[in-house]
Amino acid sequence: MRAFSPLSPCAARMSRRAVLGLAAVAPLTLAAPASAATTIGGERLARSGVQVQRAADLPKKLSARSWLVADHDSGEVLAAYNAHQRLAPASTLKMLFADTVLKKFEPTRTYRVTDADLADVPAGSSLVGIKPGITYTVEQLWLGVFLRSGNDAVHVLSHMNGGIARTVAEMQARAEDLQALDTHVVSPDGFDHPGQLSSAYDLTLFARHGLKNNDFRGYCSTRTADFPAGGKKTFQIQNTDRLLTGAWGLGTYRGLIGVKNGYTSNAGNTFTGAATRGGRTLLVTVMHPRPGGNGVYQETAALLDWGFAHAGTAEAVGTLVDPLSEGGVKVTPSSTGGARKGAAGLEASAAKSGSSWGLAGAAGGAAALLAGGAYALRVRRRKGATATDEGGQEH
Repeated sequence: MRAFSPLSPCAARMSRRAVLGLAAVAPLTLAAPASAATTIGGERLARSGVQVQRAADLPKKLSARSWLVADHDSGEVLAAYNAHQRLAPASTLKMLFADTVLKKFEPTRTYRVTDADLADVPAGSSLVGIKPGITYTVEQLWLGVFLRSGNDAVHVLSHMNGGIARTVAEMQARAEDLQALDTHVVSPDGFDHPGQLSSAYDLTLFARHGLKNNDFRGYCSTRTADFPAGGKKTFQIQNTDRLLTGAWGLGTYRGLIGVKNGYTSNAGNTFTGAATRGGRTLLVTVMHPRPGGNGVYQETAALLDWGFAHAGTAEAVGTLVDPLSEGGVKVTPSSTGGARKGAAGLEASAAKSGSSWGLAGAAGGAAALLAGGAYALRVRRRKGATATDEGGQEH
C-alpha cells in the first residue's frame, strides 16, 4: 500500500473533507501491526502448522489455510493451525467494526440517509438495499450489517460515526486494545484492499469480545428480519450464515449462535462461528479453505464437533488474551518477530502468508489513516471491482 505524503500531488488532489477527516483522527495514529510470529496467546500459537495435543483425533480433510478452536468462557485455545497467519478477512472484519461502533448509538435512534452516505460504497459490494431519503433506525442498520453483510449499512454507520477515516482509525485502535496485532484495517467493511489483513486468532478475539454484548449477540443470531423499503413497505432479509439458516442444502448446526461469515473473490471464504452445547460455548474460525460449495461451513462444523467432543479433556495450546481496557496484560511481540516490523518485515510476513494481498500495510498506522482518508476518492475511480462476500457468486 502506498503511503501518500501531505505534499505529494495525490494528496494535493484529496478532497477538503478527506483532509479534515485525517486531521481529526491524527491523535489516534498507531504503529504498524505486529508480525504474525508473536507470543500473543502463547508460544505454541506463534508456530506454523497444527497445534493440538492429539492430532489424530482432528477432523480429516481440513483444507483451510488457517483455523482455530477456542472455549468462549475460559479463553483456552484447544487447537489451532497457523493461528497468526495474516490473511485477507473479507466481511468477518465487520465483527471488529461492530466491536468499535455498536455501543455508540442507541438502537432506537433514527437517521435519514443522504446520497453522501452511500457515495463511497465500493462497486461490487454486498448490499442490504439502503436508499437515500429513507429514515432507518440504528437497529435496522445493524441488522443490515449482520444479516446481509451490507457495506451500504456499514458506510452509513461510519458516516454517523464521523466518517470513514475516523472509523478506520478507531477500529485499528480497538484492535490494538484487544491485542489483535495481526490485524491491519484499511476499510470498515472488509472489502478487498491491499494490506487489509487479519488472522484466525484475531477474528476469534473479535467474536469473543462482541458476544459479551447483548445487542451484538442478538443481531448475529437473527435469521430473518423485515427491512424498510420506503413508505410503509418492507422486504425480508435473511442471514447469509448457512450454519444458522440451513441454506444452500446445508443443515443448521445445533446450538449455533452466529457469528459472521465473509467472502470475496480475492480473499476467498472466511467464517467465525460460535455454538453452545451442554453449557459450553465454543468459537471456531476458519480462513481460506478450498474454494467452492459449503466448505467453510462444513469445516467449521467439523471443528465445532471436535471441540465439543474433546472440550472436557483437551489440554490448551494457548489462550485468547483479554483486552487491555478490561485488565488484560499487555503482551510484547517475541524477539523472533521484532517489536514492530518496518516495511521490509511486513512484506516478508505477507509473502510468507501467501495472502492474495502481497504487501501487508508496510507503511504502518499513519499510512492506514491516509488510506482511510483517500478511500472515498479511490473507490469512485475503481473499475471492475471484485464482488464482495454476500454479493458474489457464492451467495
